[in-house]
Amino acid sequence: MNRTFSIIKPDATQRNITGSINKIIEDNNLTIVAQKRIKLSREKAEGFYAIHKEKPFFNDLIDYMTSGPVIIQVLEGDNAVEKYRKIMGSTNPENAEEGTIRKKHALNIQENSVHGSDSEENAKIEISFFFNENEIISN
Repeated sequence: MNRTFSIIKPDATQRNITGSINKIIEDNNLTIVAQKRIKLSREKAEGFYAIHKEKPFFNDLIDYMTSGPVIIQVLEGDNAVEKYRKIMGSTNPENAEEGTIRKKHALNIQENSVHGSDSEENAKIEISFFFNENEIISN
């Protein structure tokens, strides 16, 4: 049993499809053990995405991620990181497999509805960036 981090992005919260995304997560044997709806400040978004600071899309990414509320989540299950990455689908929804979150819900490469950690190490970092351990309640 391990954990991964998820963000349901502004395009998805604005379209009111968080329930549909959560259903896909839960139908694939991941448990949502913590969840908060927040509005990212520019400072918090820039800190979270600091790895991309030198990339040309950085400012657009920050503008997008601060454009509306997001749902941040801690997911738990066997091989949680790997499983969630498969459930999310390819970053480009045109290349995503049928049944994945991004194939079903993404609008384009940037507005692709969800973010998920890319490794167990990054999952721990990302979870601790947003959650205190006492906010995460495992079954």
